[in-house]
Amino acid sequence: MPNKDPAAPTFKQKAAREFKEYLWITFYLALLFCALATYTMLVLRKFDVSGYLNDAFALINALIIAKIILIGRMARLGSRAETRPLYQSVLYKSVVYGLLVFAFHLVEEFVKRLIHGEPRGTVFYSIDLNDLASRSIVIFLAFIPLFAFMELRRIIGEEELHALFFHHRTEDNHPPN
Repeated sequence: MPNKDPAAPTFKQKAAREFKEYLWITFYLALLFCALATYTMLVLRKFDVSGYLNDAFALINALIIAKIILIGRMARLGSRAETRPLYQSVLYKSVVYGLLVFAFHLVEEFVKRLIHGEPRGTVFYSIDLNDLASRSIVIFLAFIPLFAFMELRRIIGEEELHALFFHHRTEDNHPPN
């Protein structure tokens, strides 16, 4: 019988950590997407166009994209850039995960149009690539600060990052001017 490392996290601990990570990513994306949906609705209202975007759509997108990120992390997507300088790692992961989300949205549109009865051969021609590209640009830009925090946490550790953001600093902690 193999010896188990007593310091190794259990399945329950790993699941709790993944769920916590999922909630944080979802929270960040939900804030951003709800703000964008509200902005879009207000701009459309200015031109007497009723906006179809709402917060429920933004929340569902945040939940789905957060899960895509976690699946990509489980597959170690973008991990080869982790030895590079921080800005390169952040930009690389933002691009890679942005392309992953773009591919997911492309497949989603394809399936949605097939369900609505469009012929398979014409589905790709009817997909609005400008809409998908603009959403992908917004998601890429949203990923930059997200992956910056994730990479910073990976490098300096979760406890140290938490302390930097949530604990009072003393005079000893401040660098000299």
